[in-house]
Amino acid sequence: MAEETLESKIQYSASAESQKPRQKKVPDFPILEKQNWLIHLHYIRKDYEACKAIIKEQLQETQGLCEYAIYVQALIFRLEGNIQESLELFQTCAILNPQCADNLKQVARSLFLLGKHKAATEVYNEAAKLNQKDWEICHNLGVCYIYLKQFNKAQDQLHNALQLNRHDLTYTMLGKIHLLEGDLDKAIEIYKKAVEFSPENTELLTTLGLLYLQLGVYQKAFEHLGNALTYDPTNYKAILAAGSMMQTHGDFDVALTKYRVVACAVPESPPLWNNIGMCFFGKKKYVAAISCLKRANYLAPFDWKILYNLGLVHLTMQQYASAFHFLSAAINFQPKMGELYMLLAVALTNLEDTENAKRAYAEAVRLDKCNPLVNLNYAVLLYNQGEKKDALAQYQEMEKKVNFLKDNSSLEFDPEMVEMAQKLGAALQVGEALVWTKPVKDPKSKHRISSTGKPAGFQQPLGSNQALGQAMSSAVAYRKLPSGVGGTSQLTKPPSLPLEPEPIVEISEQTREK
Repeated sequence: MAEETLESKIQYSASAESQKPRQKKVPDFPILEKQNWLIHLHYIRKDYEACKAIIKEQLQETQGLCEYAIYVQALIFRLEGNIQESLELFQTCAILNPQCADNLKQVARSLFLLGKHKAATEVYNEAAKLNQKDWEICHNLGVCYIYLKQFNKAQDQLHNALQLNRHDLTYTMLGKIHLLEGDLDKAIEIYKKAVEFSPENTELLTTLGLLYLQLGVYQKAFEHLGNALTYDPTNYKAILAAGSMMQTHGDFDVALTKYRVVACAVPESPPLWNNIGMCFFGKKKYVAAISCLKRANYLAPFDWKILYNLGLVHLTMQQYASAFHFLSAAINFQPKMGELYMLLAVALTNLEDTENAKRAYAEAVRLDKCNPLVNLNYAVLLYNQGEKKDALAQYQEMEKKVNFLKDNSSLEFDPEMVEMAQKLGAALQVGEALVWTKPVKDPKSKHRISSTGKPAGFQQPLGSNQALGQAMSSAVAYRKLPSGVGGTSQLTKPPSLPLEPEPIVEISEQTREK
């Protein structure tokens, strides 16, 4: 009886199991995005080789239709420097998903990196139609317009970007537009707003301090540079600027102490070695000055300021042929600066090439409309050559410039320079011979002329002011030409775009402060 009951139970359970529906196996359909997570994981870990292997496998399975795999492959190509290949892949992504603004942004980015700025603006405008509230599109449009030198459109786009989302980089680019336009006051206002928004940004603090330094507002300059060093004691740009301020006031030893700190951070900085060289020049250690300036020239062979200083030091050491060599090279890079022609004329005078010296002085007078020293030096040469009529004309022109500077600025002339100018005036009236020294503080050059027409020596305290110009150009990458020089701003490297983690490249400017 028990056995029958057991058998019936077994049969019942078997029949019950047979009545249950069987679970069917899920079909293995190809999923286009099934390995996107793994691709993303390897990409953010910067394991690009493994990432490319997975992307290749994914594209083979999907017959090249996986948008994300193509997108990441394009990013990797861009990081490897294959910009054209990345552009083609991003264009493929844009075809697969034409409504995605990110794809168009990356296409425009690749066009930008290829130097096709106008085409990049067209693609960015298409992306803006898909997403009108993306600050990056407005910002990058502004940067493209900077390259196209359409500064008004660039300002409009950057202001739109700030309205959508405030970023340090947008403030920086907007300030640089005003610097390129030569509007220092507006640039300072922009950087002040940027510092209010981001008070711990050392780059903004340093730039603002250097702009105040350029305007001669030393208290505010020192305040902002000090704040920058408070947040980042190793900020070499701020240290370099602070050292140049000390150098300006003749504290060469303190400035050299600052420069030692900078040398640890950026031992191959051309402005640093230029400033160190001019510190030694101020201390009358001319051999050490030439050594440092030669190193700066090796690191930056096309920097006319370094060539200018090398010419100056060689003039001081009465090495006139070497001075002629470096000053000629500086003129090739900065052909519209009258002061360079004046120094070249001094070297030519000492090399007994009077005719070319006169030509150099004439070109200096034509280019420089504000520096009275050019006319004074020219008048001395003409007087020593017996051309008193032309010397008197140059002397009168010098007096006009001096009177103009006195009326429009609080400039103090060196008493010795004024005395010697008076001696020249008396000599032009009575015909007496001249043996006098003629230094000057602000025009940054002075040399000694004898009655034979040969400058016996040359000395100029350019170190501090030249160093200030170098420190400014290294940090802000913008300098303003002195009035009357007639030079123009040169846009050599506009800023990069904030789409990739590469460092931002600042706009470089090859002009120097008065």
